[in-house]
Amino acid sequence: MQSDLNYLSYFTFAWAAALTVGWLWRRSGRLCLWLPAPHAALLGGVLLAAGYALFSGWGVPAQRTVLMLATVGGLRLSGKRWPWPVVWALACAVVVAADPWALLQAGFWLSFVAVGVLFASGDNRAEPSAPSGGRAGQAVASLTAIWNEQWVITLALTPLTLLLFGQVSLVGLLANALAIPWVTLVITPLAMAGVVAGPLWSVAAGAVALLGQTLQWLSELPFAVLSLPQAPLWAGLVGLLGGVLLVTPGPRSLRALGLPLLLPVLLWQAPKLPAGEFSVLAPDIGQGNAVLVRTRNHALIYDAGPRFSSESDAGHRVLVPLLRALGTTLDRVVLSHRDTDHVGGAAAVLAMQGQASLLSSLEPQHELQVQRPGVRCEAGQRWRWDGVDFEVLHPLADDYVQPAKPNALSCSLRISNGSQAALLVGDIEQAQEARLVASGVRLDATLLLVPHHGSKTSSSAAFLDAVQPRIAMVQAGYRNRFGHPAAPVLARYVARQIVLVDSPHCGASTWVSNQPKMVQCQRRVAARYWHHRPP
Repeated sequence: MQSDLNYLSYFTFAWAAALTVGWLWRRSGRLCLWLPAPHAALLGGVLLAAGYALFSGWGVPAQRTVLMLATVGGLRLSGKRWPWPVVWALACAVVVAADPWALLQAGFWLSFVAVGVLFASGDNRAEPSAPSGGRAGQAVASLTAIWNEQWVITLALTPLTLLLFGQVSLVGLLANALAIPWVTLVITPLAMAGVVAGPLWSVAAGAVALLGQTLQWLSELPFAVLSLPQAPLWAGLVGLLGGVLLVTPGPRSLRALGLPLLLPVLLWQAPKLPAGEFSVLAPDIGQGNAVLVRTRNHALIYDAGPRFSSESDAGHRVLVPLLRALGTTLDRVVLSHRDTDHVGGAAAVLAMQGQASLLSSLEPQHELQVQRPGVRCEAGQRWRWDGVDFEVLHPLADDYVQPAKPNALSCSLRISNGSQAALLVGDIEQAQEARLVASGVRLDATLLLVPHHGSKTSSSAAFLDAVQPRIAMVQAGYRNRFGHPAAPVLARYVARQIVLVDSPHCGASTWVSNQPKMVQCQRRVAARYWHHRPP
């Protein structure tokens, strides 16, 4: 919705400016003899749109819009009448020549596909003309044209939006219909006039606040957003073709073909694991822990990554988009302990997953316990999902009586289907490792989430000998200030021929119990030449 608001705001301003310039130009016969009114309208629309974009901050969407308008306007002024696909491709080429990296940005594809859809649907105008029928007729015609453009773009871009973001706004059409004219015709003129009359900036700020409140109310409606599993590229492209067919003028039989083409992207479901198997996905969240564990019909998050700032955390930036893309509904959120690199993104995850229960070692007065009252994790807790057993190994109930470091209370979870197992132990240190070994509980596991990100206070030799993992995942930030994983710890893993998979080199890592010797690394699967490769 924000991308639509950016570029459509500039298009709307250019269109309105062209109409105004053309209407004024026609009032003078001398001017019309010097330069035809359609040419003056086109030139004036482009120049005023450029000035508007400059005053509004000259952002990336503004630059793209001005370049495209200038390209199309230059062709029209030169008298050339190329087919619209050629004009559209030329405008795209000009923008890419000015900014080659635009090809990697979702906003580029949304904006240029939207313009192509307008070309294809026949809503573009060869040249602006003055409206007739009185002021009321002019207003109705203008609003109708804007509305037509909005619904055509919204319908056609829905498959692409689902492909890029895994969700689509169901109130976006109404939000854009309100926001674009409000920003274009009210907020921006007031802000520009404030250069001359300072008090108008306060009026502009009030207009912005009113718009923000309206959009916030729309976004909080229960049906505001439709989230679907992120379909593969082919399904998105087929769906995009279907959306274009639905809005392209032509026989109804041809347009009706667009409906079945939308089905792959709308009905796509992520593949499910076989019964009795489970997967462990460790997303790249920097310095912290966050692991998604899935069985055939159930899922849990073990820790929720770090908080990056007061307005940004791993929940908003990584985990929520990941869960949407996979179409995953969580049954449980397990938070090992209170450190911010483990619970920083939990609030966002809990807000998205209202049905998920909370299991943690957090104190009752913790803010997350206020948001979602949970159960305290204690050794001996067990549950079974789809033939997979989950068991809490640490801490003991008595550990909550005596004050202890948060690391010492880390909830430790063993997951097993009988043949393969994974062990997630949070930030336990060598004292807790020794107690687990001495307790006699079953610790052996194929996969180990390296304790405390590879700190030298953890991963004791006795603990590794008891677990005997084949693969160890290290979730640690690239060049983190703690030096994780520590060199002595790495040496202990290497000496035991344990395969180490760390997030700086692997990115998001995925392990599946029915392929226990294999770990899929996202940085290798989706490697690009511009990606940095840590030494």
